[in-house]
Amino acid sequence: MTSSEHCTDLSPKTIRIAAAVLIGPDGRTLLVRKRGTLAFMQPGGKIEAHEQPLEALARELEEELALAIDPGTATYVGLFSAPAANEPGFEVHAELFLLHINQPVTPAAEIEEVQWIDPVGDGGLVLAPLTRDLILPFYRTTLLTTA
Repeated sequence: MTSSEHCTDLSPKTIRIAAAVLIGPDGRTLLVRKRGTLAFMQPGGKIEAHEQPLEALARELEEELALAIDPGTATYVGLFSAPAANEPGFEVHAELFLLHINQPVTPAAEIEEVQWIDPVGDGGLVLAPLTRDLILPFYRTTLLTTA
């Protein structure tokens, strides 16, 4: 391992987030768009220094969607990394969780718009690289084939 490969997670160009694949009763998944941006992405947000990823996710879902979750119902999926959609030159490292919900969501905080989409497509939306290149393909190949 070269020194440039070592300690990648400590790079100032890395954004650590907790994100969710929220699945509604009809199998569609929820995407959000932040105010002043174009790309839709998984709901979630930055992990604070004192938080565990699941704690951060619960906090972000409450703040951004008025969605209170039972952390015990979340299934950890894994770590996914891709170029950040709204911060050029940065990479996002997402601790991803799967949650089935049947509660209504309401955009709040910096969330301007929410869209439920069929995960087989893109809903005709501009998608963040993490969602487009990794999370939706994961959903299609893993979650839809095991349903």
